[in-house]
Amino acid sequence: MKNKVVIITGASSGIGKALAFAFGKEGAKIVITGRKQAPLIEVSEALTNQGIDNLAIVSDVSIEDDNKKMVAQTINKYGKIDILINNAGISMRAMFEDCDVNVIKTLMDINFYGTVYATKYALPYIKATKGTIVGVSSIAGYRGLPVRSGYSASKFAMNGFLEALRTELLHTGVHVLTACPGFTASNIRVASLGADGTSKGDSMRDEGKMMSSEEVADRILKAVKKRDRDMVLTLQGKMAVWVNKLFPSLADKLVYNALAKEKDSPLKKNV
Repeated sequence: MKNKVVIITGASSGIGKALAFAFGKEGAKIVITGRKQAPLIEVSEALTNQGIDNLAIVSDVSIEDDNKKMVAQTINKYGKIDILINNAGISMRAMFEDCDVNVIKTLMDINFYGTVYATKYALPYIKATKGTIVGVSSIAGYRGLPVRSGYSASKFAMNGFLEALRTELLHTGVHVLTACPGFTASNIRVASLGADGTSKGDSMRDEGKMMSSEEVADRILKAVKKRDRDMVLTLQGKMAVWVNKLFPSLADKLVYNALAKEKDSPLKKNV
């Protein structure tokens, strides 16, 4: 990673922040983006204090022009792009029948179109360096999760986009990684949207029993170094993908029962 230029979207907290430190400690030059200036600058200062060369860009991935400017600013400062990590994302918690459709549009704009926009403008530079494109997706991109229909849709879309892109770039030397953490202790659930589009402000799950953002970041770093095609984390995540592929009807029941146990779940228990 020495002197590699790495763009990480959504890097003001959680997995994105952890990725900035993981790649930075390996000698990479880090470009971090986020919508909120204050936490982004805080991360930038912490990186600088650890001797990590970095550039903080206030940017909203759901706005196409912001992505264009992000790439231009990166090239202006560092002259190249080696790795793009599409990490910015948002979740939701609501039954579809109760959900304002604009909530689902918001998730698609950030989780899917954010990946599309950033990748579109960074791709020529990544082709030049034979670099890497990473999509931080989710188990929900393999197996639809109840109460998270919009999130699942956006991650399925991301997975399909990355798979198609990987195939298009098969003979170019560009590496495309689809990274799918399981439930991770980060602020994505606290910031997740409810049926009316406002933040829920709490988590439905026990964060202490989840994989940490730092552990996820370290695993993604290793997968980038090895130029892996896919990365599915946690035993629960691997089982969900495997059972859904081989026994989809059983997976429906298992997923329903598991998520019905979440705090304040709208799913009926013991059906």
